[in-house]
Amino acid sequence: MPSTAPRLTGDGRSHAKIILFGEHAVVYGAPAVALPMTRLAATVHVRPEASGIHIDSALYSGEAERAPDHLLPVVTAIRAAIRRIAPLTPGLWVRIGSSIPHERGLGSSAAVAGAIARAVASLANRDLDAQDCHRIIQEAERVAHGAPSGLDAYAVVADGPILFRQGQISTLTFAEPLTFVIADSGIPGSTSEAVGDVRRRRNAEPERIDGIMLDLAAGAERAVTAMQTGDARAVGSEMDRAHQGLVDLGVSTPGLNALVDAARAAGALGAKLTGGGLGGCVIALAESEPHAERLETALRHAGAPRTWTLTAGEA
Repeated sequence: MPSTAPRLTGDGRSHAKIILFGEHAVVYGAPAVALPMTRLAATVHVRPEASGIHIDSALYSGEAERAPDHLLPVVTAIRAAIRRIAPLTPGLWVRIGSSIPHERGLGSSAAVAGAIARAVASLANRDLDAQDCHRIIQEAERVAHGAPSGLDAYAVVADGPILFRQGQISTLTFAEPLTFVIADSGIPGSTSEAVGDVRRRRNAEPERIDGIMLDLAAGAERAVTAMQTGDARAVGSEMDRAHQGLVDLGVSTPGLNALVDAARAAGALGAKLTGGGLGGCVIALAESEPHAERLETALRHAGAPRTWTLTAGEA
């Protein structure tokens, strides 16, 4: 019978995510598609302390009670994990590392929260229920973003592409693998600010904004069918259409548009911003893995300080 005694230390890991379809529209109930980006990760190492919570990270080192406001999602995740998983823990030392760029729409805050939840469960020698993990991440995401849809909280711990519809997730199977290039614009984005801007536009122009949301939702459904049937060109076409919808919502920027244009000029099957917008990243669909290398070069020449390649849907 396996031991249930607490461990001396605990470790946890979660990864970045990419939203392929559904930005902003998902907040209003539309479907969304997300891809795990496992090469970028948040890692957490914990050990018990006599009292209090001590954080050790690149952004802040010190007691949780004195943490700056931008660390409040982290503090929230730690406290939620202790409360839900190991309520008898008197104190905790938490070391956080992350290769996920902040404020780029790649799920940095959600991934750190997921890694914290997994590390505390590891320390307590407990299996972490998927719903408990989701709840812990969501508590942190509410502090970070206000009213998150719940997509990021699932995507940063997903093993493969997921379809998020009406608050529920399902595994999304591709008929053929698709290779994407992600390019950082170098400009931070703010999901909460972008969501607030869209909400204000919707209040002012409900018919126009709702029409865009319906188009984004329908495009996501068509893209899912295209991925399931292996029609890469149709996926790319829906990416282009989705980007125009996000432009119409007012969440793109000249810098993001320039990267999208550069990707298309370099032969991308489709390109769009990914995440909340107002900065962050774009994602482009390559014809093949060798073509992805050329796309990366073109996007860096267009001003992207860093790029990554992601192949999704592999067996």
